[in-house]
Amino acid sequence: MPTQSATARLDPLNDLGDNPGDLRGFIHVPRDLPRGAPLVVVLHGCTQDAASYDRGSGWSALADEQGFALLFPEQQRGNNPSNCFNWFRPGDARRGRGEAASIRQMVAAMVDAHGIDQRRIFVTGLSAGGAMTSIMLAAYPDVFAGGAVIAGLPFAVANSVPEALTRMNSAGEIDGDALGALVADASPHDGPWPTLSVWHGTADMTVSPDNGAAVVEQWRGLHGALVATSETVDGHRRDVWRDAAGREVIERYTIGGLGHGTPLGTTGDEGNGAAGPHMIEAGINSTRRIASFWGIIGQPSVAAWGEAAIVAPAPKATPVRAEPPVFARRIHRPASHPRLAGVAETIDKALRSAGLLR
Repeated sequence: MPTQSATARLDPLNDLGDNPGDLRGFIHVPRDLPRGAPLVVVLHGCTQDAASYDRGSGWSALADEQGFALLFPEQQRGNNPSNCFNWFRPGDARRGRGEAASIRQMVAAMVDAHGIDQRRIFVTGLSAGGAMTSIMLAAYPDVFAGGAVIAGLPFAVANSVPEALTRMNSAGEIDGDALGALVADASPHDGPWPTLSVWHGTADMTVSPDNGAAVVEQWRGLHGALVATSETVDGHRRDVWRDAAGREVIERYTIGGLGHGTPLGTTGDEGNGAAGPHMIEAGINSTRRIASFWGIIGQPSVAAWGEAAIVAPAPKATPVRAEPPVFARRIHRPASHPRLAGVAETIDKALRSAGLLR
């Protein structure tokens, strides 16, 4: 349970609706926030809570500075002993179900209570929160204008703990059309689609960086975004995909040498947040740059951006077999996968190291 000092910037959300996922909710609403302001939903990672993630990421400080509201859904240990959102359980990870439905109800409560602009609702998260961000974007593309997945995974690529471990370890061979079909089939919505910001460290040993590329592939075809441009931002690579109208719809930051966590830039004029467990100083302020990509704050310092260059699209991965659809229900059959064979203590050790068990 967060301490009183840790939650000083966050207030409890009392209107949780039916709350089928049994989550907590916390909010931060700047004083004198005008009606029609944006809303950002922030999802913490495993072993974290709403207050610790806010303290590290600096979202509430940026909200006070720039004028938008925040919603922090929070997991309970009774649902997951490591405080992970249950992104690998279909009962919590689909439209109208479990934790995903609880988050949607919290958004509705914020819209009603604070006059939020329903065209400017966004969602972001780290790790399990990043995977849940993928779920919210896929399940409710009619609700969210954009999202940011940090060290997370694509939507619906795991439907059990063993599958989650497999996907965390390697994204495997990904067919973008098959991944995109998962999103297209996840709701009645047929576009326009939310914009997407993806962040992943090259030294992430918990969630393979291949998953960041897979998140991009899941959405690239839906946006019709085929060719990327590349530039250097604060020493890190940024790839951008534009739609047919030239609008930036997907960006991906590849953070050199970063382990598993949210990249921070805590110093300088645009510094924000505080380093801590899974909140890593990287010389780049992901919170501020994500908000800028969404258009809810001004663009950060132009001096930090490098020159753009055309990058050829990546070659298409080996297509998946038509029958059965490889991503439709299960990625691998756990009983036959060599990584998942072995004695119970081996599996238990893997689950604990991944933060899925304590």
